[in-house]
Amino acid sequence: MISETIKYIGVDDLDIDLFESQYVVPEGMSYNSYLIEDEKIAVLDTADRRKGEAWKMNLKAALNGRQPDYLVAHHMEPDHAALIAWMLETYPDLQLVCSAQAVKMLPNFFEGVNFEGRVMTVKEGDTLSLGRHELKFIGAAMIHWPEVIMSYDSLDKVLFSADAFGKFGALVNETDDWACEARRYYFNICGKYGTQVQTVLKKLAAVDVQTICPLHGPVLKGEQLAAAIKLYDTWSKYEPESEGILIAYASIHGGTAAAAEHLGEILREKGAKKVVVSDLSRDDMAEVIEDAFRYPTVVVAASSYDAGVFPVMHDFLYHLQIKAYQKRRFGIIENGSWAPTAGKVMRSMIEGLKDCEIVEPMVTIRSRMKAADEALLEQLADSLLS
Repeated sequence: MISETIKYIGVDDLDIDLFESQYVVPEGMSYNSYLIEDEKIAVLDTADRRKGEAWKMNLKAALNGRQPDYLVAHHMEPDHAALIAWMLETYPDLQLVCSAQAVKMLPNFFEGVNFEGRVMTVKEGDTLSLGRHELKFIGAAMIHWPEVIMSYDSLDKVLFSADAFGKFGALVNETDDWACEARRYYFNICGKYGTQVQTVLKKLAAVDVQTICPLHGPVLKGEQLAAAIKLYDTWSKYEPESEGILIAYASIHGGTAAAAEHLGEILREKGAKKVVVSDLSRDDMAEVIEDAFRYPTVVVAASSYDAGVFPVMHDFLYHLQIKAYQKRRFGIIENGSWAPTAGKVMRSMIEGLKDCEIVEPMVTIRSRMKAADEALLEQLADSLLS
């Protein structure tokens, strides 16, 4: 229960292996939904069809025989909106409340459903009175999708934040470390939209928010809420969160891996506060991307492949490109037995990123690291730490 009149009716999904068919979620996922009891009853979002029956049971228990008046859809993505048609069919007097952009999306997900006379369109600044509770709507377009809205309950000072401030993990597995999986969630799902997140944060600065109810992850209050807002401010400005260096490598037969690990040892010996070495072929790509955003410096080390770069490195740099990665320093290590090409490809992709600097020298390995290569790695380490 969020307050005396706001109930949590969401569900955990412990069966899911990949969220959005790409992100590993060993601790599961939560699909959050809420119900406000007042003169009018509002249900805030539904759930993923995967857990539809469990969600319906939670809803009916919370309603306790009453009929809901409104269904507020903050976000049309299917993990939150899959049961909209069921709600309208089950409760004939129910009004769906959503943004104009969401209205345009409804036929995409619910072919053949007649929404005429059943939809209330809201925009920035509009309000919905439930009695003592009044929801004020906040435009949040492109914090993830273009139709997203948030709502603020002025009575209990609760922000219903859509996907913002969400995280990976089912609530039954929740720990005190909100930031770890919230960071991986933010940069991989919302990371591209820093400008839009900054716009919303400026709006929220003028609102007395004492509780945040996201669509994934735990309800945030007190010190945890303040810390979350501070981190979102840092993340959405594309600023490094922590001191450290990420070394991300793509190695075929181990030679590039050895050079990457050796550079890590050199950096530690020279006093680097934090060095993270990641194998792009085996480590969770989403976690490596998270670390790339977390730290100010990244070293990419890759084997040449088919006159280009080993594919997992291309995938990593491509992910950074589409997430608007910026304001970082890069070092480059390439490997090639007869015609090294990885460095050229990596350099070109990095140069396409905004406000990113390439630190020299670029180190070229021929199959296996030699004494001369070690000297160049020393030089690169010095440049990275300067």
